[in-house]
Amino acid sequence: MTHTGTCLCGESKVEIGPDYDSQILCHCWDCKQTSGSAFSTNVLVPKTEVKITGPFKEFNIKAPSGNTVTRVFCSNCGSALSHKSVAFGDSQAIQTGNFRDFAKVPIGVELFVKDRWTGIPAVPDAAQVQAMT
Repeated sequence: MTHTGTCLCGESKVEIGPDYDSQILCHCWDCKQTSGSAFSTNVLVPKTEVKITGPFKEFNIKAPSGNTVTRVFCSNCGSALSHKSVAFGDSQAIQTGNFRDFAKVPIGVELFVKDRWTGIPAVPDAAQVQAMT
């Protein structure tokens, strides 16, 4: 099944496949700033299974690990669409907040829980990872 998501303005579209049985919730500071919230929700998708169309730009930033992270966002409305890093190998992280059908996909792992905001409890049954190396 192909999943199709759109940015806030609807001009940029992201298509991924196949089905996903869990998501990643990330509490790192880059994801917080990119999402404008306390965390981001993502899936890792092989780059060959990702299609982004419409107006988008890329922004490179160095992560605390020293790796460069390339953030992909709609150049019209600014919605975060994806991010790429050598840490992901042949995959890239796709922001699932742009896909309505991911609302029912459970969180399987939480990353950077050391930076989780007070008052946000751990997701039950999700693996808890303090940070990434």
